[in-house]
Amino acid sequence: MSDEVPPVAEVTARLTAAGQPFEMEPAVVNGVAMRIWKNAPHDLRWVLDASLAHAERDFLVYEDHRLTFDQHYRAAATFAHRLVADGVVPGDRVVIAARNLPEWVVAFWGIVAAGAVAVPLNAWWSGDELLYGLEDSGAHVAVVDEERLERLRPHLGHGGALRTVVVVSEEPGRPARLGDVTGSVRVRDYRDFLGPVAPDATPPTAAFDPDDPVTMFYTSGTTGRPKGAVGTHRNAATNLMNLFFRAQVVAARTPAAPAPSPYPSANLLSVPLFHATGCLVTMMSSLLTGSKIVMMHHFDARRALKLIESERITSFGGVPTIAMQIIDHPDFDQFDTSSVTSVSYGGAPAPPDLVRRIREAFPTGQPGNGYGLTETSAGVCFNLGPDYVAKPESCGPIVPVCEAAVVPEGFGGAEPDPARPQGPDVVGELWIKGPSVVSGYWNKPEATAESFTHGWLHTGDIARIDEEGSIYIVDRAKDMIIRGGENVYSVIVEAALHEHPAVADCAVVGVPHPTLGEEVVAVVVVRPGSEVTAEELTRHASARLAHFEVPTRIVVRPTALPRNPQGKVLKRELREWLAQPETA
Repeated sequence: MSDEVPPVAEVTARLTAAGQPFEMEPAVVNGVAMRIWKNAPHDLRWVLDASLAHAERDFLVYEDHRLTFDQHYRAAATFAHRLVADGVVPGDRVVIAARNLPEWVVAFWGIVAAGAVAVPLNAWWSGDELLYGLEDSGAHVAVVDEERLERLRPHLGHGGALRTVVVVSEEPGRPARLGDVTGSVRVRDYRDFLGPVAPDATPPTAAFDPDDPVTMFYTSGTTGRPKGAVGTHRNAATNLMNLFFRAQVVAARTPAAPAPSPYPSANLLSVPLFHATGCLVTMMSSLLTGSKIVMMHHFDARRALKLIESERITSFGGVPTIAMQIIDHPDFDQFDTSSVTSVSYGGAPAPPDLVRRIREAFPTGQPGNGYGLTETSAGVCFNLGPDYVAKPESCGPIVPVCEAAVVPEGFGGAEPDPARPQGPDVVGELWIKGPSVVSGYWNKPEATAESFTHGWLHTGDIARIDEEGSIYIVDRAKDMIIRGGENVYSVIVEAALHEHPAVADCAVVGVPHPTLGEEVVAVVVVRPGSEVTAEELTRHASARLAHFEVPTRIVVRPTALPRNPQGKVLKRELREWLAQPETA
């Protein structure tokens, strides 16, 4: 490394020194000793109030509908008063179940300003699953769009604490279609519920503690019922500080900083707001920094390219597949994408070659990757700019207020020691501790005890940490394949297959084998206009992988890989697809 680029540890020490914006201090949070950001926002009401610094700028853009920061603030403040008038008190849970719409954001901040707990539910859930979220959370009020109303309609009034449903129209400018509603639950149009918005409206007076609950995001529920991860004001505020800190580290380690963008900051929101990344990272940081958010009814790569051009988008991402679909679109060269300065993603493994492809497609764009979970309130590791180019397989170092430890299988201690030298070749489950980690799962003490130990979160991810503290996610614990006694990490096999120019996407799963226990099977999606055989891909993999890692079967899938809203491949569905006679 040249003398012009200071080491990460040196930059970190400078940024976190006494009197600096990222100074840290010791604290005990819920009985757990940790470091916290000394200058983090006290609570999310402070973040909402701070957004008025950008009052006249556009904040939310959806189709032809635009809200300035001031208009959003006044609407959120008014919504908070309406919730209070409906009987919502501090600590009550209020559900949001809708696609990405401006009203989603207004409702979220109205819930926060009322001192309640925002409970975003997965908009892809079925009616039964949505009912589970409503009943599990004990919500009295729910904000839904028309599609979610139809899924819930058969269940309204059949038990639970729900008393009011506020329905948002999916088309700006028209009332919501409420239909016939029977039973004790009141169903109201969002615009009628909100009512007049005064130009000087302010939120209700409320007292907030940093460790009061404010969000409850449900985990994806790949095993069993989803669990509500209870997040606090401190968790969300820490995530904001984590984002800003890592940006400062990259700026300090970039010898030739790119020229400032001539365009105001604008984010293309291509991930759901009901996911921690969409809400806590993109939406919340945009509110605080004055960045415009451009929403889409549903993700479509060509529509995304059109919006990048027309709205002069400076940042997009979410999950790696979003970036890949945009770059791979056959009409990519027909659009002006010169405004893009950042393409960042997380939530799923990214092929290392994606860094090169982003730099080629967006010459002024900085690639970035990150790592976090619902239980860590989004990002706790970030790998951006030149650091990402240097280590594309890594998700970066842990932020300084958090600790990371690799815990080997069979660990019997009560608490790991992250200071103990572990070596870059030590692989085990990644545990994380710090002010980003949620307090536990709502009303599920057994599940909380299984996943949290003295403040340490058991992530379920298999990782290693190099000498500089950079973390490498090797695999999900449940995705590790044991083939003839050898551990095969699917992410390594997937990265090798992604290097083939014909491969647009791929996933590796283990399927039962009578003698080996499991065999390695790869499912590949080919780029438009490309052709490749399984034999060619096998030769390609054999040149890059150990013999036991090479897939014994490679299947070219004619359609996209099944993914959940967070961008993670649904490997259970792939195994079911592979088991079908026509696929075998």
